Amino acid sequence: MLIVDDDKPLGCVLKAMLRQDKLEAEHVLSGRRALEVLETRPFDVVITDLRMPQMDGMELLAELRRRWPALPVLMLTAHGTVATAVEAMRLGAASFLLKPFEREQVLFELRKAALSSAPQADQPPDLVLDNGLIGESPAMREVYQLIDRAASSNANVLVRGESGTGKERVVEAIHQRSARAAGPLVKLHCAALPDSLIEDELFGHERGAFTGAVARRQGRFELAHGGTIFLDEIGDISEAVQVRLLRVLQERCFERIGGSETIEVDVRVITATHQDLDTRCRSGLFRRDLLYRLDVLPIWLPPLRDRADDIVRLVEHFVALFGAEYERSLTIDDEAMALLHAQPWPGNVRELRNFIERLVVLACEATIGAVDVRRELARAPLTSTLSGSASAQSVRDAPTKHHTDSRRLSGREGSSSLPSLGDARRDAERRYLLWALERCKGNRTQAARISGVSRRTFYNLLERHGIAS
Repeated sequence: MLIVDDDKPLGCVLKAMLRQDKLEAEHVLSGRRALEVLETRPFDVVITDLRMPQMDGMELLAELRRRWPALPVLMLTAHGTVATAVEAMRLGAASFLLKPFEREQVLFELRKAALSSAPQADQPPDLVLDNGLIGESPAMREVYQLIDRAASSNANVLVRGESGTGKERVVEAIHQRSARAAGPLVKLHCAALPDSLIEDELFGHERGAFTGAVARRQGRFELAHGGTIFLDEIGDISEAVQVRLLRVLQERCFERIGGSETIEVDVRVITATHQDLDTRCRSGLFRRDLLYRLDVLPIWLPPLRDRADDIVRLVEHFVALFGAEYERSLTIDDEAMALLHAQPWPGNVRELRNFIERLVVLACEATIGAVDVRRELARAPLTSTLSGSASAQSVRDAPTKHHTDSRRLSGREGSSSLPSLGDARRDAERRYLLWALERCKGNRTQAARISGVSRRTFYNLLERHGIAS
């Protein structure tokens, strides 16, 4: 970081503040000196005061934009006006901060500016973070601050949030910014395995420990030595596994199943859950002492409905992401964006991501419009994505070939009675599968992708409904 400020004491304070967070900084007293230093070596970010003699901050900003257009510049001033801030942003400033400023605010803006200038492999260059970590709403700014705080410590972290909010992305961000970044990040989804396998996955086993154990096997804790282990859906583990996990957290050691050798590990533990663990503790389903050990530094990831201001940026990101993946140059119009913004998205960012991918794949024009959004809302297998006001009209607007004959749906000829809820759901699911296959010209892998499910799940659904490939 290069600090440019003619106020020497303030510059020294800012420099010391950055060094507390392990950020290297150099302080110069004038804009001309800053240009001289930048000619000799690169910097990640420039922080400059607005009012300085000889060359003020605006003049320096213009010159920096001319010589190093990718270099982020943060403007600091005690004399800011709206007009000044707008002009600074127009000239290309990454941010405009008023003195006196909060330490956390400066660190957040620095991190954001530094990330925005870093090249990102396999991503569109103007997008920095992936999935649930996209957004600048107040709720997400608080998450970013907590991520930085967690990354600078070795404390255990518990990430809470609804399904689809991006908890795994938070864990990855903490690991990548921590002192353990060079070590492994080992993940285990606890809800995806039966209790009999979770213990083996975590702690490993010795040869002959049970039938089929023909060789020694290392568990996830051993594999994560020197790094981070991430245990997703921690609320689902059994009492027996909770006891063993508590011992590892307390003593940093364990034995493999069927073994007597005590294995010591240096591992940071991060867990996540969508459940209310306090309620599970009161119900006797989760150990309170284990929760205390896990929840040293809590991070709450807000649902998408609580940060609706981020939907526009998320949509733009996903349109660009999938446009590049499918080699399609697409935009989205204001009416379509407004319709997406009005949806509740109970599946959060994951649901929005899958929905936008379908829009990109199925769009007939270069611009995604409201008619495209309404069509996909009507065809979506999860009716929870439909808002109450739009759903009925959207279904009425859907092509008639996707509707089922009313006589077959009702279950008897000429009857006006409604089908059972189960029959209606099965029929809707079958029609959706046929539609997905039709759109993908029979390619089941592609149909599974636009449906937002795994290939195996899609194949199972086809078999369940008797749909031949």
